[in-house]
Amino acid sequence: MRRARGIFAPLGGVVLAGAVNATGTWELAEGSPGEFLTRRRDDFDRLMDGIRSVCRLDDAAMGIADEMGWFQEYEVAGAHLALYSGYLAATPELLDRLDQPPVVRRMCRMAADLQLTEFLGALIGGTVEAETAAGQGAARIVDVLTIACDLADATGGTAPAQVFRTWRVARLPGILDPRSDAPAYGRAGFRAYDEALEALLLGGA
Repeated sequence: MRRARGIFAPLGGVVLAGAVNATGTWELAEGSPGEFLTRRRDDFDRLMDGIRSVCRLDDAAMGIADEMGWFQEYEVAGAHLALYSGYLAATPELLDRLDQPPVVRRMCRMAADLQLTEFLGALIGGTVEAETAAGQGAARIVDVLTIACDLADATGGTAPAQVFRTWRVARLPGILDPRSDAPAYGRAGFRAYDEALEALLLGGA
């Protein structure tokens, strides 16, 4: 269950950023996660099937997605985007302007970058914990990440390779640090996924 929550939490931020980006106006009142997911239902279902498969989640674990409430209709507020963007734009002078389109658009970009990075990390962690070998799971992770990036920004503003490179420098060193509490098998798994994803997304460059 913990594994599922760790994956679905940042995915909620991806969907929110995508719903607001899809308006093209960045007016919060026009952002509708429920309507957005209805339009993108086939893509979202493929993404969820990929998560289930590569992380070996059962029905109870997948059901947590509905319990969390981020994949249904709710009223979008600037505070949601401020949270998902790591409060990078929620500076004191902007707190009363979080609903203004230029600020909203900037928070959407930040939220997409941050939450996709967290999502990829949780997804890889889930596959390692599920003992899905990199040779078997890496291609499925690329498929899932590609859909997630398109949900976040259908204009192609965020590419899977970019998300992978950000995750690798921002998160992987902490896992592989000899002082981390990650078990040896976990470090080996993350190293294997790093190499496999690099080959798929960056051509081994």
